Amino acid sequence: MQTHIYTSKKLEKLIKKLIQTNEGDTSGILGKWNATVFYVNRKKCWLISNAKTQYSVILTDIKAADLSNIEQLFKNAFFAQLIYDGILVDYGVLSAQIGTLAFHPTDNDKRTTGFQNQRLQTFQYWIEQFGSIENMPIKELANRLNSELIHVGKDRKMSDYTTSIKEIKKVLATLA
Repeated sequence: MQTHIYTSKKLEKLIKKLIQTNEGDTSGILGKWNATVFYVNRKKCWLISNAKTQYSVILTDIKAADLSNIEQLFKNAFFAQLIYDGILVDYGVLSAQIGTLAFHPTDNDKRTTGFQNQRLQTFQYWIEQFGSIENMPIKELANRLNSELIHVGKDRKMSDYTTSIKEIKKVLATLA
C-alpha cells in the first residue's frame, strides 16, 4: 500500500530526488495528502494535510539528511498528533495503512491548497507570538488547526460544518 503525497512547487524543488511521476499503487482509506513547506527562523517545516479530512500534521526543522528517513518521521508525527488529539489507534495498524510514502508533483487541488494557505496564515500569527520554533508547542498548535471548523458537504447546512479531528476519527474508525 502507498500513501500519495502531492507537493507544492516550493517543496517539490527541495525534494527532487523523492518525486515520482507514476501513480503506482492505490491509496488506502486515508486517501491522498498534500504537502507544502514554510519557514520558521530559516528552518524548514512541512505542513502535510489530508485531502479528505483536512487533518494536518506539522514536521519541523526538516533537513536534507532527514529526507532518507522522511517516511518514519511522518508516521511518528502523525501517530503522535493523533494521540495528542485524543484519537487512539494502534501504531502497527496505522503504519500498515500508510504503507510507503510516494511523493508526486502538485495536483493543483485548489480546495486543499486553500485550506493550507489559510492555516499557514494562522500559523504565521503564532510564529510572531512564540518567536522561535523551540518555543512553539507544535502538537498544541496543530491541534488548534485541526479543531477549526471546516466545511465538508456540498450545501451550506450547519450539519456540513465539522472539525478535521472529527473527520479523521470517522475515517480511522473503520480500521478498528
